[in-house]
Amino acid sequence: MRDLQAIDGLLLKELKSCCAKEYNFLPRETGLKLMESTSTENHSGVSAKCRDDRVEELWGLTSFFGYTTQTFVQAVNLFDRFLTIMKVQPKHLPCIGVGCFHIAAKMVEEASNISSTHDLIRISQSRFTVSDLCRMEKIISEKLSVEPEAVTALTFLHLYYSAFTSPSAGREEIPSIGRLEAQLKACLCRLVFSKAKPSVLALSLVAQEFEALQFITLLKIVQQFQRHLKISDSELLHWKELVAKCMTEYRSSECNKPNNKRLVWIVSRRTAQNLQANHFSVPGLPTIPEGSWDESESEDSSEDMSCGEDSPYGSPGSDGEGAFFPSAFLSSKK
Repeated sequence: MRDLQAIDGLLLKELKSCCAKEYNFLPRETGLKLMESTSTENHSGVSAKCRDDRVEELWGLTSFFGYTTQTFVQAVNLFDRFLTIMKVQPKHLPCIGVGCFHIAAKMVEEASNISSTHDLIRISQSRFTVSDLCRMEKIISEKLSVEPEAVTALTFLHLYYSAFTSPSAGREEIPSIGRLEAQLKACLCRLVFSKAKPSVLALSLVAQEFEALQFITLLKIVQQFQRHLKISDSELLHWKELVAKCMTEYRSSECNKPNNKRLVWIVSRRTAQNLQANHFSVPGLPTIPEGSWDESESEDSSEDMSCGEDSPYGSPGSDGEGAFFPSAFLSSKK
């Protein structure tokens, strides 16, 4: 088998360039450790569980609006970086999370596909106003110096995948990029993976997948990437084991069991009337108030909806993501 550099020198050059930039987009380690040590009962700081619950809801928004994996990954990256440099109260997490999500969507998605701010707030069922969200987005953008070309684990996953699908990579039928992206999204719902370098996390993900499928030829390419990017055996093994553990939990029957308490649709009076006009049956569900929020209400008055409560809307992920659709992931962590 030819050497990787001989296969695609431009790919290797791009990988090394991304490796040089990835440190600029890592969350601060001290902030990550602080979240890990914070109790969920502590209302003056953000715990790992509060963060993970909010990221899962961002996954749900991504699926609802039909946004790309890149939007989700960018949003999580902004979210983690902001939480690790700012002192945040749990009650502000909904506004911060939706703000990061909206910024990411505006960076990644086509302008015609981006939801309005008002619709985004209604669908997420958050307790803040449009002006609150706009103000939060401005703060996030200023604090993080938001760049549209952030280097994330998804960046490396796509670069690696291009090598695995080249004619010289062998004839194994490798998993689809959609499956690997779904696994990456599952990992990003755990705070621990925010500690990993994006290049290492992406390589660990494909390595554990290829090992499970016993793709010898592709594992040789993984080793070549590891050597060229100077990733140690111990580092790769550490993250592969964490990825494998995460995937096992997501494949478990407990994770895939529907959580009926969370899967509840609430229909407004106006929507119910429209359904009746079209001769559809209308379930007897509580209605959502049609009035707008008081514009004088600020982010400081928003309620803490990030801890101890079930999400008011559907679970994250999508049906197309197979076993990695975490319909009841919260119950599996309790």
